[in-house]
Amino acid sequence: MKKTFFIIGSLLISFSSFSQLSVRDNGYIFVSDQVLFVEDDINLNESDSKLYLRNEAQLIQGTGTTGNSGVGELSVYQTGNADVVTFNYWCSPVGIPIGPNGNSDIRVDLIDEATNVVTSGDPTGLISSIDAGFTNDYDGLTAPLRISNRWLYNYIASNQFSSWIPLNETTTFNTGLGFTMKGIDGVSNQLYDFRGKANNGNIENLVGVNMFTLIGNPYPSAIDAREFMHDPQNSSAITGVLYYWEQQPESHFFSSYIGGYATYTITNTEPPSETFAFATFAKYDSNGIPNFTPPGPGGTKRAERYIPVGQGFMIEGVADANVVLRNNHRVFEKIAPGNSQFFRILNESNNSADTNTANTNSSVAYNEYGLSIVPDGHKRFRLNVTFNDEFVRQLVHNFHSTATDGFDYGFEAKMSSTAPNEASWILDDVPYVIQANAFDTDLVIPVVVNAESDQAISFSLFDVQNFDESQSIYIHDMDNNIYVDLREQSYDINISAGQYDSRFEIVFVSETLNQDFEEFSNLNVFANNKISTITVQNPNLLDIKTVRLYDINGRLILNEAIKSVASTYNFSSESLSDGVYVDKIETRDNKSLSKKLILKNY
Repeated sequence: MKKTFFIIGSLLISFSSFSQLSVRDNGYIFVSDQVLFVEDDINLNESDSKLYLRNEAQLIQGTGTTGNSGVGELSVYQTGNADVVTFNYWCSPVGIPIGPNGNSDIRVDLIDEATNVVTSGDPTGLISSIDAGFTNDYDGLTAPLRISNRWLYNYIASNQFSSWIPLNETTTFNTGLGFTMKGIDGVSNQLYDFRGKANNGNIENLVGVNMFTLIGNPYPSAIDAREFMHDPQNSSAITGVLYYWEQQPESHFFSSYIGGYATYTITNTEPPSETFAFATFAKYDSNGIPNFTPPGPGGTKRAERYIPVGQGFMIEGVADANVVLRNNHRVFEKIAPGNSQFFRILNESNNSADTNTANTNSSVAYNEYGLSIVPDGHKRFRLNVTFNDEFVRQLVHNFHSTATDGFDYGFEAKMSSTAPNEASWILDDVPYVIQANAFDTDLVIPVVVNAESDQAISFSLFDVQNFDESQSIYIHDMDNNIYVDLREQSYDINISAGQYDSRFEIVFVSETLNQDFEEFSNLNVFANNKISTITVQNPNLLDIKTVRLYDINGRLILNEAIKSVASTYNFSSESLSDGVYVDKIETRDNKSLSKKLILKNY
C-alpha cells in the first residue's frame, strides 16, 4: 500500500483499533497526490469537520461495515469535458452530509465551485469553495459557476426514450445512480468540487431484463471495471458491457443532437483483455430513435479499465435484479497518462491542475492508435464498414480459446441501438458490435448490412493484432462469389437499398480461390500486363463454358462464351482501368474457379 501523506491543520483526529478515522470540530485532513486507506468508517462529526482530497488523492475503505457518519464534508475534485450544449454522464462520489452511519441520498447541489479557479493565487482556495448556483436558462455559466438545471436527468431500468427522469438540483436519488449534466458556456473543462458524506460499502441499484440503467462510479476513488463486471452478483444481472455517451456540439434542440454510445468490455482471463468500440454517431427523432444517415466520422473518446471519480455510464440488465458496487472494486488509479480516464479524446490533455482521471499502474499497453494491445493468447481485428464515405460503423472481433459460439460474457457486446444504415455482427438474431470466437481457419462470421438507400459501402480492416502475417482475412461477397483479402486492400461496392443478412461474411480461407477439384490443378489464369492480355492456360483441355471478369464492385466487365476447347485463351485488357479484378471460369459440368487478378496498363 502506498504511503498516505497528510497536511494537518487545527484538527483533532483519532484512529481506533479498526482504523476508524474521526475528525472533530473545525479540524480537517488534507491529502495530496496519495491514497488514504481507512479499514472501517470515517466520522466527520461537526459541519466544520473536513476531509480534502487534492492533486488526485483518493480515499479507499476496507471491509468494515459500520458506515461513514457525521455532518462534515469530504471534498473531491473532478473535471468535466462537456461544453454548454453537450452532456457528461456523472455519478456523485458523495451523499447528503447527515449524521447517522451509512450512505445517504444524492443531490446535484452537492457540487461546489472550487475557488482556486475563481481566485487565482489564493492559497486558501485549496480548501475553500463556493456553492454552485443553478439556473433555469438553457446555458450554464462560469465565474461564478451557474449550472443549468434544464439538463439534469436520471434513467432507471427502462428501454424507452420517454423514461428519462427530470431532476432539479434538490431532487434526491439513490447512491450509485448516474445523472446527466451539460457543461458551461465558454468552458469545456469545468472543475467541479463534490462535497458531502463519502460513499462507502455495498451500493445497489435496480436493473431490468433488456433494460438500461444509468449508474456510475459512486466512490471518491477509481474502480476496476473488471472487478465490477465479473462480480458474481453482477455477472448474472447485466450483459457485462459499459456504454459511454459521446456527443457532437450542435445546439440545445433535440432534433440537432448528434451522438452515440461507445462500448467497453473486459475479460476475466489472465491476463485480461479489454475491448473498446468507438461510438457511431446518429441523429435522433422525437422518440429518441436513431434516424437519417449517421453523420460524420463518429466518436473519438475512449473508455478504459479503471473508471475515475464521478464517471457515469449505462448498463443493460439480463435479469430483474440489483447490480452492486463494493469496496473491493475500488483502486487507487490516477493520471499519468494511462488507462483510467474520464471518458475523453485519445491523448487529450487535461488543463486542470486537479482531476481524477488516469494512471499507468496497470500492465495494459497501447498501440500507435491509442488502443489496448491484446495479451498473448488473444487475437483481435476491427472491421470498418463505411457508408457513402459519410460515416463508419466499427465492429470488433475477439478470438480466444475459451470463447464459444454462444454469448461470451466479457468478450462480447450488443449494440445499444441501430440506425437505418448499419452494419453488425449477429448472434441469435441480435446485432452485436463486439463478438468473439475461438479461432479456426474454417470459421465463417456473417456481417449483416442494412442500407436505407442505394449507396456505396466499403469494408476495411484496422488494428489487426496477433495474427500471423501470412493469415489472410477475407470479406466474402456471396452474391458475386468474390473474396477480397482485407489485409491487402479494402472492398468497395455499390449496393441497393435493403437488408443483407446472408451476403457478406468474414472467412479465413478463400474456397473458390483454392478449389481442390483435380481437373483444375493445372489450370492457370494470369494477367500479362506488358501486352495488356488476360491469359487462361488449359493444359488438361477442360470443357470451359464461360470466362467472366468482375471488378471489385462486383460489376460484370467481361463475359466470354467459349465455343470450343483449347489449351490457351487470350482476352484483351487494354480498355480496362488499373485495379483488382476477379476472373471466374465455369465448366460445362457447372464447376467453377475464381482467381484475383491485378491489372496494370504500361
